[in-house]
Amino acid sequence: MEIEILSAGNIHALAVLVPELWPECIFEEEYEKYSGIINAEDEICYLIKEQEQFAGFVHVAARHDYVEGADDLPVAYVEAIYVKPAYQQQGIATRLIHTAADWARQKGFKQMASDTGLVNNAAINFHKKAGFTEVERVVCFIRNL
Repeated sequence: MEIEILSAGNIHALAVLVPELWPECIFEEEYEKYSGIINAEDEICYLIKEQEQFAGFVHVAARHDYVEGADDLPVAYVEAIYVKPAYQQQGIATRLIHTAADWARQKGFKQMASDTGLVNNAAINFHKKAGFTEVERVVCFIRNL
């Protein structure tokens, strides 16, 4: 498997993967959004593929606002990580996290943060195995007026 930086040559593949992670996303909107990330200074996406099949991606960005548990700002933040079900449990997400961490270190970040849903036990366990420490749990509310 090889890891590629997001580029004009693979952005279509990324825009296909994003709605697999978040079904409410729309291909065209994600294509446009991630086009703005190509060559960005403060964020990056990496895609991983086997032969010609893209298996997953990670998106990491600098966050300058408050980040739970961070000692200092800015922090490298895992905005998204996804591996297609057929490729899970093969160490691919761990490779992507290591690649993202290398980018963050090269940029001078001292910490990398991430989040997931309270009941996403697979993601919680993955983060712990990947070296993240849980710092807070949050329940969010909304009230219609």
